[in-house]
Amino acid sequence: MVGKRSSRDIRSESRLDVLHGLLSAGTSTRNELAQTTGLSVATVATIVQELRGEGLVVDAGSSALGAGRPTTMLRVNGDRGRILGIDVAETYVRAIVFDASLEEIGSVEVPMDESLPSASSVTETIVRAVDTALRETAIDRDRVLGAGIALPGLISAEESADAVAPRWAARNVEVLRQLRERIGLPLVVENPLKAIATAELWFGRGRTAASMVIANLGTGVGAGIVLEGKILRGATHSAGEWGHAVLVLDGRTCRCGRRGCVEAYVGAPGIQVTLREIAPDHELAVVPQREFIDGLAQAHRRAGGDPVIDDVLARTAHYLGAALGDLASIIDPEVMMLTGWTAWTLGDDLVEPTKRELQRRAPIGATTPRELGVSTVRGSSVAIGMATLAFERFLGDVGLSTTRLPLAL
Repeated sequence: MVGKRSSRDIRSESRLDVLHGLLSAGTSTRNELAQTTGLSVATVATIVQELRGEGLVVDAGSSALGAGRPTTMLRVNGDRGRILGIDVAETYVRAIVFDASLEEIGSVEVPMDESLPSASSVTETIVRAVDTALRETAIDRDRVLGAGIALPGLISAEESADAVAPRWAARNVEVLRQLRERIGLPLVVENPLKAIATAELWFGRGRTAASMVIANLGTGVGAGIVLEGKILRGATHSAGEWGHAVLVLDGRTCRCGRRGCVEAYVGAPGIQVTLREIAPDHELAVVPQREFIDGLAQAHRRAGGDPVIDDVLARTAHYLGAALGDLASIIDPEVMMLTGWTAWTLGDDLVEPTKRELQRRAPIGATTPRELGVSTVRGSSVAIGMATLAFERFLGDVGLSTTRLPLAL
């Protein structure tokens, strides 16, 4: 049951809107923030004063445009503290240190044991990544406002939770228990898809879209979904596992054990299977994933091209358009964005044919998303999203936000 919003909740949302506006703009005036957020200038002025009191907002010089008095510019105070965004993938842990304005300061990547790691080894790798990131950026632990950790698989606080990340022997709930004991920092834990959606909401196309799908394309495939400006989490926080929706009935075997999943066709390994179906002896048929995706892009753009590669990309756009079309017909989003290393490499080659497939497959009278493009949030969007969630938790800890975070340790 969804409760009514209190005046405190409305005030909290207004503070987040002002911070969101400042982080997006870099610097801004009170009047500009009022226009961006839709709040009154008086409300913005009051919120700015509250944020100043916590050391989160400082002056950034003055603007002397026009004949009037100079106007004070404002910015988020990056020196207020440091925030960690941690992306725990199946083959690595990446820890990025941000300042309080969510500008990256430094990062480290620690390889993950791929041979079915235990909960203890996963936790140990995360702790090592955090310790190394803080040491290499010369950050004292007491300056860290919080850390956000994205764990693959389903995230649940229930001790009975049984969801396992692909190829992991460790239950996330056991990793969470150990992290609680080992990290020694305020933590927020979330699924990577929700982290990506958070990054897109704060720093990408989601800033101006009320409904959006952000499809992550890499080894795995999933979707962050935003409805009415809020991330869709679902009853068990597992919304967005679009990669394991059925695209082809009784089709290819997916690594999840089912057949015909979206991931088996538009995940990087699935695209390579498509190549092997067309040309088993092609030079890209057996190279590692990232080399394969880079090779596709290079071959497609080379003068004269490669008809096999053209066919692979055409079929991939066909699969992707069909899979996105199903999402679009259910959610009716304004915007669909592609993200992840496969999308960043192949986006220019996939977007237009995927758009055509979306339009071709749309039911008569149905609308298609107004926009399909590649996300402008680059780098580690998972770590950026997790740092943002950790920042929101800090705001709650100091009484400036009532945001209910998915899992705070």
